[in-house]
Amino acid sequence: MSKKILITGATGAMGFLMCKTLIENGHKVVGTTRSMTGAKEATTKELQSMGVDVVEMDVTDESSVNKGVEQALELLNGLDVLINNAGVGSVGIQEFFTADDMQKIFDVNVFGVQRVMRATLPILRAQGHGTIVHISSCIGRITFPFYSTYCASKYALEAIADGYRAELSAFGIESCIIEPGAMPTEFLDTMLKLQPTDDERSQSYGDLTNYPKAGLEALQQLLDATPMQNPQKVVDALVELLAMSFGTKPYRTVVDFTGVAEPISQYNELLHKTTRDLYTWNGIDGMLSLNKE
Repeated sequence: MSKKILITGATGAMGFLMCKTLIENGHKVVGTTRSMTGAKEATTKELQSMGVDVVEMDVTDESSVNKGVEQALELLNGLDVLINNAGVGSVGIQEFFTADDMQKIFDVNVFGVQRVMRATLPILRAQGHGTIVHISSCIGRITFPFYSTYCASKYALEAIADGYRAELSAFGIESCIIEPGAMPTEFLDTMLKLQPTDDERSQSYGDLTNYPKAGLEALQQLLDATPMQNPQKVVDALVELLAMSFGTKPYRTVVDFTGVAEPISQYNELLHKTTRDLYTWNGIDGMLSLNKE
């Protein structure tokens, strides 16, 4: 069944594949991008040639979000599915991040999601149905050194999604999270890479300052050696998720082929059981009724 879908971060590698594949599967899609000119102009035009409507939206700016959502709703003539995909990564020794550096990551990955949710939810609540999909990360479940700020932003996203899942269920709005492992996309190239801002910090960490770069290089080698670790697999999981009947979708879906999927899935299963037990003890387990797990 064709759905009206809004995807943030449409001109990034993952967002582009989502738009392309969803259009090919007969859905109506509007994708957002911070700018339709400059570096993203060619990608924007390619999406439009496929039948994707593209609107400008900067998720770090509330007025831009409100305007972009309004335009998207007009183009779609409604909304069935919101996919919170826009995101930015970071790598570096945690102490080298200033509070402002961390704010840049959270402004997209956390506050940006909240801005988009506040702009779209009045529509979904009023119509009494809808699906929200949040694109998180396997390292939104476990922290790796040098990625702590990014991990923290995805931890926060997961917590916010948990709250929305429960609070929106009474309005007929189902929620899902997709947790990809690291994928060989431009996302790795565009991450905020922090270096020490003064000699004292640099000298105090010694050789450890070289670890983030070395770690990225090792990750790239792992991805090169794991052809199944393909961003299309994430998109395929999304398409499969949206094809499931309303209220039967799993809440969390892990997509990874490097060996991370099994332990993260086990962790999720334990968390889901604990969550359901706690909700049941408090008499609110009905708030989890729109997911299968």
